[in-house]
Amino acid sequence: MTDAEWAAIRPLLPVPGWMRGRGGQPEAYCHRAILDAIRYLVDNGIKWRAMPADFPPWDRVYAFFRRWRDHGMVKEFHDRLRAKVREKLGRDAEPTAGVIDSQSVKADAVVGSDSRGFDGGKLINGRKRHVVVDTLGLLLGVMVTAADTGDRAAARVLLHQVADAHHRLALVWADGGYTGSLVEYCLATLALVLAIVRRSDDQKGFVVLPKRWIVEICQAQCTHGVCCPAVSAVSVQMRRLYQPGGRVRRSRSSASSRWSAWAMSRWGQRLSRRVVIQPRLIQA
Repeated sequence: MTDAEWAAIRPLLPVPGWMRGRGGQPEAYCHRAILDAIRYLVDNGIKWRAMPADFPPWDRVYAFFRRWRDHGMVKEFHDRLRAKVREKLGRDAEPTAGVIDSQSVKADAVVGSDSRGFDGGKLINGRKRHVVVDTLGLLLGVMVTAADTGDRAAARVLLHQVADAHHRLALVWADGGYTGSLVEYCLATLALVLAIVRRSDDQKGFVVLPKRWIVEICQAQCTHGVCCPAVSAVSVQMRRLYQPGGRVRRSRSSASSRWSAWAMSRWGQRLSRRVVIQPRLIQA
């Protein structure tokens, strides 16, 4: 990372106990080098043991990441960066509206049947990624399930998590796959208005729908690993989930919280760049 990025990121990182007079052995490696190593690993999808010699030893990097992940510090670090990006764009730190969507992706042949499923609507055998973003396209929540998991069933869990973490969230836009009892559930249980943005029956081909286009672009970026700064404040990438060709790596869907940590790491890298680079507003 650049010196400007490090200057913006350093105050957001946890302070080691030995620096606060709580005792313990001083850390042998700078947090900047640890973060660079984690970002390199997530960006390139390598194994821990394949960490280049330019970085600290892989087991030390993994120990740092595991400790930060288990204590929720990866997500907290990402949330702090997102708040800074929103404030720099003239928005409140906490969002009041968001967009939810899902996307099914093919799984590799080695992925077990207990963690994959068949999406009859998209005719895809693999996994499904569920994301909630704010109106700037910044990540609020992510969950990975088998592809045969219904959107409404997954949305109940994901929206509950997002609503608990973001108390000001009052409105979420969604497509027609989230209709039915989910709308009443969100209003009665989560005090959340789930607004369905429908596609007109007479529309043909690709149509940009109001509000929904934000999360659609994020899903495309997530799959292809591209960044479109004109419409997004962060490039959504989860390369750690995929083999070359867009196939999902082998792992259990129940470990979605672990993959969320990987996603937060990658998005945190993009967010840190947005903090030091003049961002562009999204016209929703």
